[in-house]
Amino acid sequence: MTQEETRPIASVDHGTPEDLDGTLVFRLGYDGAAYSGFAEQPGQTTVAGEIRRALETFLRREIELTCAGRTDAGVHAVGQYVSLPVHESELEVTRSRWMRALAALLPHDIAVSGVYHAAPGFSARFDARSRTYTYRIVTGDAPPLLTRSVTWWHRLPLDVDAMQDAADRLLGERDFKSFCKTASAVGKPTHRCVMEATFAREQALGEECLAFTIRGNAFLHSMVRTIVGTLVEVGCHRRDPVWVDEVLAACDRAAAGPTAPARGLCFMDVAYDDGALTVCP
Repeated sequence: MTQEETRPIASVDHGTPEDLDGTLVFRLGYDGAAYSGFAEQPGQTTVAGEIRRALETFLRREIELTCAGRTDAGVHAVGQYVSLPVHESELEVTRSRWMRALAALLPHDIAVSGVYHAAPGFSARFDARSRTYTYRIVTGDAPPLLTRSVTWWHRLPLDVDAMQDAADRLLGERDFKSFCKTASAVGKPTHRCVMEATFAREQALGEECLAFTIRGNAFLHSMVRTIVGTLVEVGCHRRDPVWVDEVLAACDRAAAGPTAPARGLCFMDVAYDDGALTVCP
């Protein structure tokens, strides 16, 4: 790696977002095990804090960073997006230079996989049309080995057909207050639209898992993990699929199942309007 590839660009006045000429957008992934979630918190190691440090080191100025969706402590990502307003000179930095610089400046468990340009005012959060998460479960007597940090080992067998029946009841725009962390729902809207909720078998490194993929316009705090914990109750035959209808109607977190462990959840992708992002040259 050459000195030119990692050297910060010349310092400029950072101004306000309205003064800047465009938007840089990064697609990134991370192993969430070592982090207290994505969002910055005083005294905590967070994904956003590490990304901010790297970008401010390179740009030599303060930045305003926006993410597509905040993930909880221990949750992973392969398709998280972040955006920041930039000057014209910063838009001239090439993709290869960004990739090399951020590989050097970010910790080993955070990696950038794409660099894009967007119009001034673009927001990775507010311009997102949908987000996709996948939760992975391993069942059986033998615990996962090579995938143990990204799956939930559930010893009991699961009735996938019953779980799919229950998951289908979540489709459409509904009030998901029962699936939201109680404190974060106070005084806030809890309606969300779920567009997809499906199960599939996957194999990775010779180990099989059950993958639950859910896509929606947005998600509440701990919503996906609470949905998974609820569906597992159905899969174990402790509850019938129609119970999910009752959980939705209750609008009470106590009515739903337990929250599944964070390590099995991965933020997979974000959808934006066609043409909103252009690949950085």
